[in-house]
Amino acid sequence: MRRAFLAITGLAASTTALVVFKGSTSATPVAQNLPTAQPVNPAGPGTDPSADPDAPGADPAGVAPSSASAGPSTSPKPGKTTARPSATKTTKAPSAPRTTTKAPQSTTRRVTGAGFDAKDGSETYGYVQVQIVVSGNRIVEAIALSLPTGGESDIHSGDVSNRYDGTGGEVVQKQSANLNTVSGATETSNAYKQSLRSAIEQAF
Repeated sequence: MRRAFLAITGLAASTTALVVFKGSTSATPVAQNLPTAQPVNPAGPGTDPSADPDAPGADPAGVAPSSASAGPSTSPKPGKTTARPSATKTTKAPSAPRTTTKAPQSTTRRVTGAGFDAKDGSETYGYVQVQIVVSGNRIVEAIALSLPTGGESDIHSGDVSNRYDGTGGEVVQKQSANLNTVSGATETSNAYKQSLRSAIEQAF
Protein backbone atom coordinates (compact mmCIF):
# COMPACT_ATOMS: atom_id res chain seq x y z
CA MET A 1 0.00 0.00 0.00
CA ARG A 2 2.73 2.33 0.85
CA ARG A 3 4.62 1.41 -2.29
CA ALA A 4 1.60 2.09 -4.35
CA PHE A 5 1.24 5.59 -2.86
CA LEU A 6 4.92 6.38 -3.48
CA ALA A 7 4.62 5.21 -7.06
CA ILE A 8 1.63 7.43 -7.72
CA THR A 9 3.33 10.38 -6.05
CA GLY A 10 6.49 9.91 -8.13
CA LEU A 11 4.47 9.67 -11.34
CA ALA A 12 2.60 12.86 -10.56
CA ALA A 13 5.81 14.70 -9.78
CA SER A 14 7.46 13.62 -12.99
CA THR A 15 4.39 14.59 -14.98
CA THR A 16 4.36 18.02 -13.36
CA ALA A 17 8.03 18.54 -14.05
CA LEU A 18 7.54 17.58 -17.67
CA VAL A 19 4.70 20.04 -18.10
CA VAL A 20 6.67 22.84 -16.48
CA PHE A 21 9.66 22.15 -18.71
CA LYS A 22 7.62 22.17 -21.87
CA GLY A 23 5.87 25.40 -20.84
CA SER A 24 9.12 27.19 -20.21
CA THR A 25 10.61 26.14 -23.53
CA SER A 26 7.51 27.25 -25.48
CA ALA A 27 7.31 30.63 -23.69
CA THR A 28 10.87 31.63 -24.59
CA PRO A 29 10.36 32.38 -28.31
CA VAL A 30 7.19 34.32 -27.55
CA ALA A 31 9.09 36.50 -25.15
CA GLN A 32 11.70 37.15 -27.80
CA ASN A 33 9.11 38.52 -30.24
CA LEU A 34 7.60 40.97 -27.77
CA PRO A 35 8.41 44.73 -28.51
CA THR A 36 10.69 46.56 -26.17
CA ALA A 37 8.71 48.38 -23.55
CA GLN A 38 8.77 52.19 -24.03
CA PRO A 39 9.37 54.42 -21.00
CA VAL A 40 6.22 55.73 -19.53
CA ASN A 41 5.90 59.51 -19.22
CA PRO A 42 4.84 60.05 -15.62
CA ALA A 43 3.67 63.61 -16.38
CA GLY A 44 1.05 62.24 -18.74
CA PRO A 45 0.63 62.41 -22.52
CA GLY A 46 1.31 65.69 -24.35
CA THR A 47 4.21 66.81 -22.12
CA ASP A 48 7.87 66.89 -22.96
CA PRO A 49 9.76 64.47 -20.69
CA SER A 50 12.94 66.50 -21.19
CA ALA A 51 11.34 69.31 -19.22
CA ASP A 52 11.52 67.21 -16.07
CA PRO A 53 15.11 66.38 -15.19
CA ASP A 54 13.99 63.46 -12.93
CA ALA A 55 11.84 61.86 -15.63
CA PRO A 56 13.28 58.91 -17.49
CA GLY A 57 14.70 59.89 -20.90
CA ALA A 58 15.07 63.57 -19.90
CA ASP A 59 18.08 65.57 -20.97
CA PRO A 60 20.43 65.63 -17.97
CA ALA A 61 21.49 69.19 -18.82
CA GLY A 62 17.87 70.30 -18.81
CA VAL A 63 18.20 71.95 -22.22
CA ALA A 64 15.36 71.53 -24.67
CA PRO A 65 16.31 70.46 -28.18
CA SER A 66 17.14 73.45 -30.40
CA SER A 67 14.80 74.50 -33.09
CA ALA A 68 17.53 73.82 -35.66
CA SER A 69 16.99 70.08 -35.21
CA ALA A 70 13.31 70.45 -35.86
CA GLY A 71 13.96 71.24 -39.52
CA PRO A 72 14.40 74.41 -41.53
CA SER A 73 12.13 77.24 -40.53
CA THR A 74 10.38 79.28 -43.16
CA SER A 75 9.84 82.94 -42.46
CA PRO A 76 6.55 84.35 -43.71
CA LYS A 77 6.88 86.34 -46.91
CA PRO A 78 6.03 89.98 -46.48
CA GLY A 79 2.84 90.96 -48.19
CA LYS A 80 3.18 92.91 -51.38
CA THR A 81 2.36 96.55 -50.98
CA THR A 82 1.67 98.30 -54.22
CA ALA A 83 2.05 102.06 -53.96
CA ARG A 84 -0.67 103.80 -55.85
CA PRO A 85 0.59 106.61 -58.04
CA SER A 86 -0.54 109.95 -56.81
CA ALA A 87 -3.16 111.55 -58.97
CA THR A 88 -1.77 114.27 -61.17
CA LYS A 89 -3.87 117.15 -62.33
CA THR A 90 -3.91 117.65 -66.02
CA THR A 91 -3.97 121.12 -67.23
CA LYS A 92 -5.23 122.09 -70.59
CA ALA A 93 -2.74 123.62 -72.93
CA PRO A 94 -3.45 127.30 -73.66
CA SER A 95 -5.35 127.68 -76.89
CA ALA A 96 -3.66 129.51 -79.70
CA PRO A 97 -4.93 133.02 -80.36
CA ARG A 98 -7.51 133.23 -83.06
CA THR A 99 -6.31 134.64 -86.29
CA THR A 100 -8.62 136.89 -88.22
CA THR A 101 -8.67 136.73 -91.95
CA LYS A 102 -10.03 140.25 -92.25
CA ALA A 103 -7.53 142.51 -93.91
CA PRO A 104 -6.33 145.39 -91.74
CA GLN A 105 -8.07 148.65 -92.46
CA SER A 106 -5.99 151.18 -94.32
CA THR A 107 -5.06 154.24 -92.29
CA THR A 108 -5.23 156.36 -95.43
CA ARG A 109 -8.69 157.75 -96.17
CA ARG A 110 -10.29 160.37 -98.41
CA VAL A 111 -12.63 162.97 -96.95
CA THR A 112 -14.72 165.32 -99.10
CA GLY A 113 -15.87 168.69 -97.77
CA ALA A 114 -19.09 170.48 -98.44
CA GLY A 115 -19.40 172.58 -101.62
CA PHE A 116 -19.66 176.39 -101.64
CA ASP A 117 -20.33 179.03 -104.30
CA ALA A 118 -17.60 181.46 -105.17
CA LYS A 119 -19.48 184.74 -105.41
CA ASP A 120 -19.09 188.43 -104.95
CA GLY A 121 -22.31 189.98 -103.70
CA SER A 122 -25.01 188.91 -106.09
CA GLU A 123 -22.56 187.70 -108.72
CA THR A 124 -21.65 183.97 -108.59
CA TYR A 125 -18.52 182.70 -110.32
CA GLY A 126 -18.94 179.01 -109.80
CA TYR A 127 -19.08 176.04 -107.42
CA VAL A 128 -16.07 175.00 -105.29
CA GLN A 129 -15.58 171.64 -103.51
CA VAL A 130 -12.39 170.24 -101.96
CA GLN A 131 -11.27 166.68 -101.01
CA ILE A 132 -8.37 165.80 -98.74
CA VAL A 133 -6.36 162.61 -98.31
CA VAL A 134 -5.63 161.80 -94.65
CA SER A 135 -3.06 159.27 -93.32
CA GLY A 136 -3.31 158.81 -89.58
CA ASN A 137 -3.81 162.30 -88.23
CA ARG A 138 -2.07 164.11 -91.05
CA ILE A 139 -3.26 165.59 -94.38
CA VAL A 140 -1.05 164.18 -97.14
CA GLU A 141 -2.86 165.61 -100.19
CA ALA A 142 -5.52 168.16 -101.19
CA ILE A 143 -7.62 168.01 -104.37
CA ALA A 144 -10.07 170.62 -105.78
CA LEU A 145 -12.94 168.54 -107.16
CA SER A 146 -14.79 171.56 -108.50
CA LEU A 147 -13.67 175.13 -109.35
CA PRO A 148 -15.28 177.98 -111.34
CA THR A 149 -14.74 177.80 -115.10
CA GLY A 150 -15.14 180.07 -118.10
CA GLY A 151 -13.49 183.31 -119.03
CA GLU A 152 -11.20 184.79 -116.43
CA SER A 153 -12.49 182.22 -113.88
CA ASP A 154 -10.34 179.55 -115.54
CA ILE A 155 -7.26 181.64 -114.88
CA HIS A 156 -8.17 182.34 -111.23
CA SER A 157 -9.14 178.71 -110.58
CA GLY A 158 -5.80 177.56 -112.00
CA ASP A 159 -3.95 179.90 -109.64
CA VAL A 160 -5.93 178.61 -106.64
CA SER A 161 -5.33 174.95 -107.58
CA ASN A 162 -1.63 175.52 -108.09
CA ARG A 163 -1.31 177.20 -104.68
CA TYR A 164 -3.44 174.86 -102.56
CA ASP A 165 -3.65 171.41 -104.22
CA GLY A 166 -1.26 168.46 -104.36
CA THR A 167 1.05 166.69 -101.92
CA GLY A 168 3.31 169.74 -101.56
CA GLY A 169 0.70 172.52 -101.64
CA GLU A 170 -0.11 175.00 -98.93
CA VAL A 171 -2.81 172.75 -97.45
CA VAL A 172 -0.29 169.98 -96.70
CA GLN A 173 2.26 172.49 -95.48
CA LYS A 174 -0.05 174.24 -93.03
CA GLN A 175 -2.25 171.23 -92.11
CA SER A 176 -5.17 173.63 -91.68
CA ALA A 177 -7.60 175.87 -93.54
CA ASN A 178 -5.71 179.03 -92.58
CA LEU A 179 -4.46 179.59 -96.15
CA ASN A 180 -3.18 182.74 -97.80
CA THR A 181 -5.63 184.26 -100.27
CA VAL A 182 -4.60 184.03 -103.91
CA SER A 183 -4.31 187.49 -105.44
CA GLY A 184 -7.05 188.20 -108.03
CA ALA A 185 -9.06 185.14 -106.94
CA THR A 186 -10.41 186.23 -103.57
CA GLU A 187 -13.91 184.71 -103.98
CA THR A 188 -12.55 181.39 -105.25
CA SER A 189 -9.95 181.27 -102.46
CA ASN A 190 -12.61 181.91 -99.79
CA ALA A 191 -14.89 179.17 -101.17
CA TYR A 192 -11.91 176.77 -101.24
CA LYS A 193 -11.10 177.51 -97.57
CA GLN A 194 -14.71 176.90 -96.55
CA SER A 195 -14.87 173.52 -98.27
CA LEU A 196 -11.43 172.60 -96.91
CA ARG A 197 -12.53 173.46 -93.34
CA SER A 198 -15.59 171.23 -93.74
CA ALA A 199 -13.41 168.27 -94.82
CA ILE A 200 -10.96 168.75 -91.94
CA GLU A 201 -13.82 168.83 -89.42
CA GLN A 202 -15.07 165.49 -90.77
CA ALA A 203 -11.63 163.89 -90.80
CA PHE A 204 -10.57 164.90 -87.29
